[in-house]
Amino acid sequence: MPMEMPKGVPFSVDTWSPSSKRKRHHFLTHAHKDHSLGISAHSSYPIYSTRLTQTLLLRFFPNLDESLFVSFEVGQSVAIDDPDGLFTVTALDANHCPGAVMFLFEGNFGNILHTGDCRLTPECLQSLPAKYLGEKGHKPRCQLDYVFLDCTFGKFTQKIPSKESAIQQVINCIWKHPNAVEVYLACDLLGQEEILTSVFRTFGSKIYVDKVTNPECFDALAVIAPEIVSQDPSSRFQLLDGFPKLYERAKAKVAKAQVNLKPEPLIIRPSAQWYACEGEFLGNESQRKLKFNEAVRDQFGVWHVCYSMHSSREELECSLQLLLPKWVVSTTPNCRAMELHYVKKHCCSSKISWDDPVWKLLDISVEPSSSTDYQSIKVVDSQASEEPTQHRPYSQALPVKISASQKELFDFSPPRKRLSVTLFGKARFGFEELGIQQEEKKTMYIKDERRQDVDSRVGEKLSGHREETRVESGISEVQCEKPGEEELEAQKTNGIVIGSSQYFNERLRRLYRPVKVPVPQPLPSLVELMNAHKRAKRIFEYSSFN
Repeated sequence: MPMEMPKGVPFSVDTWSPSSKRKRHHFLTHAHKDHSLGISAHSSYPIYSTRLTQTLLLRFFPNLDESLFVSFEVGQSVAIDDPDGLFTVTALDANHCPGAVMFLFEGNFGNILHTGDCRLTPECLQSLPAKYLGEKGHKPRCQLDYVFLDCTFGKFTQKIPSKESAIQQVINCIWKHPNAVEVYLACDLLGQEEILTSVFRTFGSKIYVDKVTNPECFDALAVIAPEIVSQDPSSRFQLLDGFPKLYERAKAKVAKAQVNLKPEPLIIRPSAQWYACEGEFLGNESQRKLKFNEAVRDQFGVWHVCYSMHSSREELECSLQLLLPKWVVSTTPNCRAMELHYVKKHCCSSKISWDDPVWKLLDISVEPSSSTDYQSIKVVDSQASEEPTQHRPYSQALPVKISASQKELFDFSPPRKRLSVTLFGKARFGFEELGIQQEEKKTMYIKDERRQDVDSRVGEKLSGHREETRVESGISEVQCEKPGEEELEAQKTNGIVIGSSQYFNERLRRLYRPVKVPVPQPLPSLVELMNAHKRAKRIFEYSSFN
């Protein structure tokens, strides 16, 4: 899911919600549904996109008003007069799917590149203005303040083949199976039309698309490449709806061919998702490298080709080394930008100067005060900002005085690490895993079995009292109280109750009392040994007494 833009900018990108609706300008990078979710309910004028994206979107959402859209094409710049100041927007090729663009924003809020979904190859980066591209490690003439980056495969360390190489793998796989009467291409995503077009040009056969079962793909191809679409179900090449339940459909196709005594059909799925999620299936490093350069057959009979519309981690790192932005923000969940080496090295500074553009992005004004030792920070009113919190409206100033030494740097030190919690520390904090509740008092009993082991006369002398160990809030005590037999039998565990300190010396019991934790149960063998020693001692004392 795309992320909401900060309230310091007057526009939203690929988000359609009550918050983003309050923005004055709306931008749509491409027509994939995860980037247009909620557009029917929360769209407002104007929506900037390419003409092809607009056409596709109106087919997917026929209830949308066409007058909402403002179209401009790749390489074109638009100047937008906003109450907060004039800013320009340039559409750049995103190398993702037909009609997909990146947006370059330039204004008082800084220079922002929003990639949407993209495949940042060197060729794609050359479409950016030269002033934003560095050379040989040197900073560009005009440095980007922020890059909102597609980090879908930010954790994927393998080298992903180019689109051209992946398309050739599909062609080669078809050549290697000339006996396959039916070839199913699981290219149901907007952005894989290049594969279908290449198959059409190479083999001179149109591709059957079922308009009833796959209407959205049929409508998209009817706009993008109508010349390759066939409605003849007997065509050798057919489009297979691969998501979800691809394997169920694949098994059904194979079973149907077996029943009709036909050769096994060829099923090809061009996608990088299988490699990213199931890459461990490919074996060791040398095998993994080999398998990325040719089609791989899985246990279900589906042939996989690594075709990606998103950048690999290697491509993201190379792109950031050329762009050298000040800040990188992941547009994909879980902050995957933090996995990138460039971000770890350059975008995690603990000091931010008072004139850093991050304050504008967050709609925070930092102004040096009249005092030489302090500067003040206040939240600036923004009519197009997000919903104000219930505690304080945005228009209310928040003066904050901070030290301004070293060029008035504002310290953004990370939060202190939480101290490691020991066994005793967990008890103090009342963690549930120890089962300690300081407010609830429990009483545990130990049954004294010494009367069974000594002479009955000794038993008469000793039967005057029984020991009860009561543990209240983790503190052990010994009291003279005679519990009932049923309660004794219910609470004993091999004659010893967990938490008792009866069989520990006084020094050890004092150690446990301050930390308020139950005394652990001693080993049964040790208990038996100590009991035997006590029995012998009592018999000796009794004999001496008599």
